[in-house]
Amino acid sequence: MEPLDTNQHQPLPDHNQSLVTRTLHEWKQLALMGAPILIAQLAQMANGVIDTVMAGHASAEDLAGVGIGTSLWVPVLLFFAGVLGAMQPTISGHRGAQEFDKIMPATWQGIYIALVAMVFMITLLVNMQPVLTVLQLDEKTNSIAVGYLDAFAWGVPALLLLTALRGLTDGLGHTGVIMAFSLLSTLLNLPLNYMFIYGADLGVVQVPALGGIGCGWATSIANWCATLALLVYLNRSKTFAAFHLLSGWAAPQLALIKRLLKLGLPIGFTSFIEVSMFCMIALFLAPLGATTVAAHQIVLNLVSLFFMLPLSLGIAITLRVSFLVGAHDYSEARLLARSALLLALGVGCTNASLLFFGRDWFASLYTSDLAVQKIAADLFLLGALFQIADVIQVTMINVQRGYKDTKIPMLIMLLAFWGICLPLGYALTFKDWLTAEPMGAAGFWTALIVGLICAAILLTHRVFYFVPQKAARS
Repeated sequence: MEPLDTNQHQPLPDHNQSLVTRTLHEWKQLALMGAPILIAQLAQMANGVIDTVMAGHASAEDLAGVGIGTSLWVPVLLFFAGVLGAMQPTISGHRGAQEFDKIMPATWQGIYIALVAMVFMITLLVNMQPVLTVLQLDEKTNSIAVGYLDAFAWGVPALLLLTALRGLTDGLGHTGVIMAFSLLSTLLNLPLNYMFIYGADLGVVQVPALGGIGCGWATSIANWCATLALLVYLNRSKTFAAFHLLSGWAAPQLALIKRLLKLGLPIGFTSFIEVSMFCMIALFLAPLGATTVAAHQIVLNLVSLFFMLPLSLGIAITLRVSFLVGAHDYSEARLLARSALLLALGVGCTNASLLFFGRDWFASLYTSDLAVQKIAADLFLLGALFQIADVIQVTMINVQRGYKDTKIPMLIMLLAFWGICLPLGYALTFKDWLTAEPMGAAGFWTALIVGLICAAILLTHRVFYFVPQKAARS
């Protein structure tokens, strides 16, 4: 059951080459796998941008309803996507070990996990009214948010199935597959949004103008189209001829599902820890006024965009390390793990330089309000300072995922974000306990720097000294 191009994707290293040559070879592999991942991540972000911009042109209430609805489903999705993130290193490890007979059983267990996750996620999304009540929204905005979430929920099965199947395609080294279908989803989302937000006369069918609620229907349909197209591709592609879902069907295996959950649940909780922290920061900053909140959101938006590069690199590192560990090439896995620190430093310094020197220009791109520009430019300076630590932590945590070590990294991130960032940020922002006077929004961004530095140091220490025993052998 070996794919046709096993030697073309993630080839084994040549140990007769010099250390420098092997390191550059590994970095090349990361670039080849990471570039499609980056494009896929940007395409997924583009869907959110399209929804926000088009809903904003409908009305302020539509924009608010879609924005609030999005802020509620994103953390839930990231949690379940993190749980399914166990698929990539598992399948990549089987591929490295040439255990091709284990790939489809693992894929099907991921699909079963996704099916259960669908039930939980849909149940949560269609019962968000208690949360919306706490937010004390006006009646129209509340109605739009509820309608948007109800419509979005119809696409959840497709979204989670696509995430599960990504474990198969990425795990086999074909990261360009999800890139292609993510782009398809984005390209479909634009006209579908226009049709459902503003209404359309299709001759046979008259589509009513649904406003912001239409964004939910557009996203659901786009997700279903992309997922169904992926299923057709997987069952017709020669590349995946040995991995057809129907012919490779496997019954539920509780022991294997348990192993996947043991690996994936900490990844899901880690994602939730990070996202929930930024949600909490936004809530804490609300009393400081609209100008401060707007500046914070601008900086957070651009920093999140910059984060896509190290995040994509990290996913590629997870795939490569798990492949090498599966192939029992522990020395090469260790070489990649340690050289990844140099790569992370390079990416971090680049991101930091762009944010530092371009902070005024970036602020002016987002808003013409001079007061918001000034606060945003100051926050961009702090955002630039934590880039290096942020890139290092995401790189090192993905190295650990390649080693299938996820529990301790989760606890490290819990300590860094909830144990350090939030309490320190609150003290610096609103109190004069540690500074002469409260720092305002800069307090939370300063706390982020401290927390991320702690996370980067602890995760790097674990990569260098606490890797699993078999991976430590060379």
